[in-house]
Amino acid sequence: MANFAKPSVPRFSVDVYQNEYLPEGGREVNAIVTVTATGGGTLGGGLGAVASGGRPSAAVALMVDCSGSMDYPPTKMRNAREATAAAVDTLRDGTHFAVIGGTHVATEVYPGGGHLAVAGPATREEAKQALRRLTAGGGTAIGAWLRLADRLLSSADVTLRHGILLTDGRNEHESPQDLRAALDACAGRFTCDARGVGTDWEVKEVTGIASALLGTADIVADPSGLAADFTRMMEAAMGKEVADVALRVWTPVGTDIRFVKQVAPAVEDLTARRTEAGPRAGDYPTGSWGDESRDYHLCVEVPPAGLGREMLAARVSLVVPQADGTAQGLGAQGLVRAVWTDDMTASTAISPQVAHYTGQAELAQAIKQGLDLRKVGDFDGATAKLGRAVQLASASGNADTAKLLSKVVDVVDAATGTVRLKTRVAEADEMTLETRSTKTVRVKK
Repeated sequence: MANFAKPSVPRFSVDVYQNEYLPEGGREVNAIVTVTATGGGTLGGGLGAVASGGRPSAAVALMVDCSGSMDYPPTKMRNAREATAAAVDTLRDGTHFAVIGGTHVATEVYPGGGHLAVAGPATREEAKQALRRLTAGGGTAIGAWLRLADRLLSSADVTLRHGILLTDGRNEHESPQDLRAALDACAGRFTCDARGVGTDWEVKEVTGIASALLGTADIVADPSGLAADFTRMMEAAMGKEVADVALRVWTPVGTDIRFVKQVAPAVEDLTARRTEAGPRAGDYPTGSWGDESRDYHLCVEVPPAGLGREMLAARVSLVVPQADGTAQGLGAQGLVRAVWTDDMTASTAISPQVAHYTGQAELAQAIKQGLDLRKVGDFDGATAKLGRAVQLASASGNADTAKLLSKVVDVVDAATGTVRLKTRVAEADEMTLETRSTKTVRVKK
């Protein structure tokens, strides 16, 4: 079993990067807000129950696709069983957990009876014995898997609730509306990482699940890579220390929020997920945190003011909303300012951080549009969009995305975005590019 000994909750800090200067009449204020959580805090103050080892209590549901297609080839089901067993081995002692078999219905594989098991040597071994009996057969209804995971996870009085979902096919045995309703019902109740194995699944379904439930999405094109991926996912889940953290943004009268986006480690638009939090304040969910750092792009529109005037455009803080409508502050805040000036050099300068992440967001969008155009046969449009993506990836130093793009296009000149579409592209390469298109590279501070 993995060793997780550090018994602390992270301390949070907030740093704001912006050019606060606006020209006369200027209204749009952009800022990159870097949130960093580092170890060394002390547990308490209502952040939740504590499991063994001093870590917050946690519950995990592992959802394994057992549909008929998992038998083609038969090694796929075997790899899925082994990967889930590896994840079970990575569970911290005292963690509540369950294994769900997913077909056109959701089945409790372990422990059964509508309950969760508590991780320890005996229950880990029992779970692995149960996994050996998993067989493939039936259809795919992912919404049903998620609803069962929600019921099981909510049965435990724990601080952190997390799901891991594996599928190899499309969600063909329920409607898109059923899956959407399940995601809406589960949002904010647990986080979930989603993985597609092989190449017969739908990228937008898997990334949509992870997006709605504030988790990660990825492709495991070769099933032999599942065990290593599941181990990494479970290690990350076991490293989380604070659940349900929200970015609280307060703005003064007359100021409108245009958008709030996570921009690193991946692009995720949070604007529509706002919940009101008192006069002129709103909370944007960020999910669970361990020791890590993330970047957010905040864009607000302020009322115009005269030259030399200065105002607070927004105040950003971190809170954990409570069931009774209150919120616990995490002791960190950042201020976004606006200053009107007639100094053209000051007011026209773009913050390097804002410029970098604006480019990363455009990169993700260009890849998505380019691949969609390629699928419908608009090769000129696809070439233009993917060429722009190559140019942006090159300019920002996003080497991982540049490498994925090079498997879909022949790069003639990266600096100008001159490319040719490859005539033959492996399906796994195209799906990998689409799945990982939102992953960004951090700005060099």
